[in-house]
Amino acid sequence: MAARNSVVARAYDFRMATFDGADGTRLAYHQAGEGRPLICLPGGPMQASAYLGDVGGLSAHRSLVLLDLRGTGESAVPADPASYRCDRLVDDVEALRVHLGLDRMDLLGHSAGAALALLYAARHLDRVGRLALINPTPRAVGLEISDLDRRQVAELRQGEPWFPDAFAALERIWSGDGTAAEWMAIAPFTYGRWDAVAQGHLAREASQTNADAAAVYYSAGALEPEAIRTSLASLRAPVLLVAGEYDVALPPKCAAEYAGLFRQAELAVQPGGGHFLWLDDPEWLVQTLAEFLH
Repeated sequence: MAARNSVVARAYDFRMATFDGADGTRLAYHQAGEGRPLICLPGGPMQASAYLGDVGGLSAHRSLVLLDLRGTGESAVPADPASYRCDRLVDDVEALRVHLGLDRMDLLGHSAGAALALLYAARHLDRVGRLALINPTPRAVGLEISDLDRRQVAELRQGEPWFPDAFAALERIWSGDGTAAEWMAIAPFTYGRWDAVAQGHLAREASQTNADAAAVYYSAGALEPEAIRTSLASLRAPVLLVAGEYDVALPPKCAAEYAGLFRQAELAVQPGGGHFLWLDDPEWLVQTLAEFLH
């Protein structure tokens, strides 16, 4: 794996700009790098795009356009809180495409942001050039992941000093007795390495996230997995699904099933990677994405 210091020390030369969303809400995006734009949709859900950094150094290969979803980061709070629902955010992504003057655009979505990317692709099949999904949420396509699937991935970490306490908390969650304390205790499973970089990343999460908006993002009616699957089966754009070997949210076995939903998709699994692959091995991730997005 690449040295962690490179993740911390690298300075991001982002330029911020704004545009009007579908309903006139003022939205912000942050741009770094040169070349063809790559629209990056953050997860969380509803976390400011700053947590993505420059996706491990991908700005050396593409012009990254990181969208702050409405009510997050530098984007304005909308008049209608119901507009935080992820299917309604598709119109903001389309407004960004029009603002940038792109006939077709390459999209990258991380985690919950991948749900938004998939919803956009399903609704605008001919507007997507290439689609990169990093640790995508399985709920967008109704992919069921069993506790056994997650357990098999979690047990790969049993040599780590934090494992006994974190695994005990995970078992309490599986039994239905999980509290906020248990959910915090399993945080190490989210990262390929539970060190100062990962802990700092986690510590910033709450201040970067609009919790009220997050509660609306997946609210009733936002996702119709069968309809999404049906539409995406017609998607001609190449798809890259990138997963982490240690990601309990989307175990590699399940990621392979996910990739099989598309007519032309590649699967790449980062060795030792968690849910935030640009922290665990930025060089591997950038090389993998750059080869796909060439």
